[in-house]
Amino acid sequence: MADATPFSPVILKHIHEPGSHTIEHYQARGGYETARNLVGTAEPASLVKIVEDSGLRGRGGAGFPTGKKWSFLAKGTGKPAYLAVNGDESEPGTFKDRYILEKDPHQLLEGVILTCWAIQSNHAFIYLRGEFILGYERLEAAVREAKAKGFIGKNIFGKNFDLKVVVMRGAGAYICGEETGMLSSIEGGRGYPKIKPPFPAVSGVFKCPTIVNNVETIAAVSHILKHGAAWHKQWGTEKSPGFKIFCLSGAVKNPGVYEVPLGITMREMIEVYGGGLIEGRTLKAVIPGGLSAPLLTPEMVDKCTLDYESLASLGSMLGSGGITVLHDGVDLMSAVYNTMRFYHHESCGQCTPCREGTGWLEKLAHKFHGGHAHSGDVDLVGEVAKNMRGRTICVLADAAAMPMQSYLQHFRGEFEKRTHEPAHVERLRTPRDEITPTAKRESVQHGAPNVVDVGMGMDRV
Repeated sequence: MADATPFSPVILKHIHEPGSHTIEHYQARGGYETARNLVGTAEPASLVKIVEDSGLRGRGGAGFPTGKKWSFLAKGTGKPAYLAVNGDESEPGTFKDRYILEKDPHQLLEGVILTCWAIQSNHAFIYLRGEFILGYERLEAAVREAKAKGFIGKNIFGKNFDLKVVVMRGAGAYICGEETGMLSSIEGGRGYPKIKPPFPAVSGVFKCPTIVNNVETIAAVSHILKHGAAWHKQWGTEKSPGFKIFCLSGAVKNPGVYEVPLGITMREMIEVYGGGLIEGRTLKAVIPGGLSAPLLTPEMVDKCTLDYESLASLGSMLGSGGITVLHDGVDLMSAVYNTMRFYHHESCGQCTPCREGTGWLEKLAHKFHGGHAHSGDVDLVGEVAKNMRGRTICVLADAAAMPMQSYLQHFRGEFEKRTHEPAHVERLRTPRDEITPTAKRESVQHGAPNVVDVGMGMDRV
């Protein structure tokens, strides 16, 4: 890791200063000068090359190389190209983009301007989570200020380039954080994810070529184009260069947002930045990349560095950078139930494995949470989760299944502690016997008049 170069926050540098959200404050620190110098002057393809050479990877969760994504934008289609900035920060445990929107929105807008020039787009959408009231107000005000200065609108900076920026608000749907779900919402439809391919760079919003990037990603663009690719690569690792904002919450003394070079250890994040665990507690597990990321045990935490490759090698993911620390007193079954309730509620219902699977996981998690699960339910949890992964249009089903599988893998004993003996079935013959040979067999062997088999052990009477 290139850790010899001292690092201080870049994107979050000014967020605690009074008035940091205003255009006066932003311009006083050199804001919009990079856009003024490059728009209408620099060759767009050269800017794409700088971003690609910088190694910047998408900060929304997938970690796809940003410049490479830009280079995939379909050209010569006769259709307009669009930029869609994903500000629907819905992943539980993640709150970094909110700080940018509320505290330094002009930094985002300059990144939007530069990105639009690089990809030759005259229309940008910034899509915000509906609950971001202050962020929306600050961003709307910033757009008005930039328009008044001639930085957005017709012939921006006095150059022959027009740019329209539209701020849109969602209705609080987690699924609209998925890029194609967001595009469906922008188009005015229900936030249903779309089958890929075609990918948005070929056929995105209104079936036109569209680049979709996260708020933090676009905020980083203005700094990279100002300082160059080599500047960005002086931090981080070879495959995960640069810096990233992490959200630290849970059982630490100093929760908050921290911008650090990629590649630092997870222990450093917890002990140095987070101030260590709260008094009297020991580490039980860490969720490293938002609620959908498989958790890490203390042994895995000791091996973990905060970069894409390290987390992948440990069977998890860097994701959105939402780190949640769990202490030894956490009731894991309560956490599992809360997680599965969330994903079941947020499933759009378009795909059967997700619509039904998240419901099954919530019901099973409720049984373990309440201490009335049966021993067969432990393996059933794994089976349901396995049958959800890789079988849906978007990855919401995987987002629910992956953490459940990791909980079961590393803390199976806690599931088993909440179980009773297998349920017996009612001796009285029912139509269910005709389609459930196991139920038929057990009813003959045992018989328990207070229990009715419902196919997979989900309910009792």
